[in-house]
Amino acid sequence: MIKIYIFIIQNISMKTNMNKNILLGITGGIAAYKSANICSLLKKNGYNVKVVMTKNATEIITPLTLETLSKNRVAMNMWAEKSNIDVEHINLADWADLVLIAPATYNIIGKVANGIADDMLSTVISASCAPTYFALAMNVNMYNNPILKDNIKKLEGYGYNFIDADSGQLACDWIAKGRLKKETDIVDIINNYFESLEREIFLDGKNILITAGPTEEAIDPIRYLSNRSTGKMGYALAAASVKLGANVTLISGPTNLDIPNGVEFISVKSADDMYKAVFTKFEKMDIAIGCAAVADYRMKEYSPSKIKKNDGDLVFELTRNPDILMEMGRRKNKQILIGFAAESDNLIENAIKKLEKKNLNLIIANSTNAFGNDNNEVFFIDKEKNVLELPKMTKNDLAFKILETLK
Repeated sequence: MIKIYIFIIQNISMKTNMNKNILLGITGGIAAYKSANICSLLKKNGYNVKVVMTKNATEIITPLTLETLSKNRVAMNMWAEKSNIDVEHINLADWADLVLIAPATYNIIGKVANGIADDMLSTVISASCAPTYFALAMNVNMYNNPILKDNIKKLEGYGYNFIDADSGQLACDWIAKGRLKKETDIVDIINNYFESLEREIFLDGKNILITAGPTEEAIDPIRYLSNRSTGKMGYALAAASVKLGANVTLISGPTNLDIPNGVEFISVKSADDMYKAVFTKFEKMDIAIGCAAVADYRMKEYSPSKIKKNDGDLVFELTRNPDILMEMGRRKNKQILIGFAAESDNLIENAIKKLEKKNLNLIIANSTNAFGNDNNEVFFIDKEKNVLELPKMTKNDLAFKILETLK
C-alpha cells in the first residue's frame, strides 16, 4: 500500500537582507564604474546602502551617481564640513552590518594589511568590527604579485573575506585573471552571508557529490545524441548544499549555467565521462545526489568522419551506457543516495520501481514537463514507500526541501 502525505509548505525564500546596512567602499580601479550596478542591486535586494569613495574613485565615477542610487550622501573627505558634530568615520563603521569594498585594488589591500588609515575609506575599515569583503580587481601582474598574496593571507588571518577576481579581458587589454567578479555574483555572496546567519548549517563538513545536466553521445564530429535537461535542479542543489555547509563536488554535463560559488566543479560530456568522474569521488562521499539526465544509449560505432546524407534512410545502432545511479547503489556503504525519476506516465509506480532497483534512500519523482522550467512540482518517495507531495515551487526552494530530508 502506498501512503500519500500532502503538506502545505510555505515559501522558504529568505528575507534576512531587509533592513541590513551595507557600507560600499569604492576605490580607484577602472572597475569602479561597475560599483553603480552593485549599489543598485543591493538596493533592489532590500539593503540600506551608504557609500564611501576614495579620491581616485571619484575620477572614474561621480559621487552624484552613487548618491542617486544609494539615496544617501557619499562620504569622501575626512575634513569635509559636516552639518553635525558626529565623528563620521566612526558612525559609518558602527552603522554597517557588512562592509563591501568593490573594487578592491592592490593599494587598499596593502593599506589595510599594514595598518594605514590615511583617508576616509581606510579609516572606516580600520574602525569597523563588521564582516568585511574585498572584491579583488586589478591588472594580472599586480594580482600575481607575491606582496599581494602575503597581504591577503595576513588579512584572512584577521578574519577579512575576499571575493576572488574572474578571468577575462582587462582594461590593459590582457586576457587574464584580475577582472572584478560579476556584480550579480558579488551580491549573491553578500546574500548568502546574511542567509547563513539564519539558516541551520546541518551539512557542515559533509561531502556531497551531485551530478547535473545532460550528457552528449557523439555520433560523428558534428552530431550527438542528448536530451532537454538544463541542469538547473542540480546546480540549485549544489548552491544550496554550499550554503548549508557541505563540501560539494558538482559533476556536470554541458549547460549554459554559471558554476555555483564554492563547489569543486568537474565538466564532462558523455555518460562514460560522467561515470569515470563519479567513481573517482564516490568512495569518499557522505551523500550523493544523481540529478543528471544521463543518456541511456550511445552509438555502437562512432564515425570519425561526418556522415553524409544520401537518398535512403539512415539507421543507427545503439548500445547501452553504464547506469551510474545503479552502480552507486551497488557500491554504497555509508553513503545516502538520492535519485530523480522524470516520467511521462505512471509517475509514482515507475519511481518506486527505480527506488528499489537502484537501492536509493530517497527518490524525487516529477513529470517530464518540468524540463527547462524554473519551477517544479514533485513527490518525495522514501524506502518505506511513503509518498510526500509538494506544491509547485522554484527549483532553488525545492533544493533546500530536498536537503532538509538529510537532517
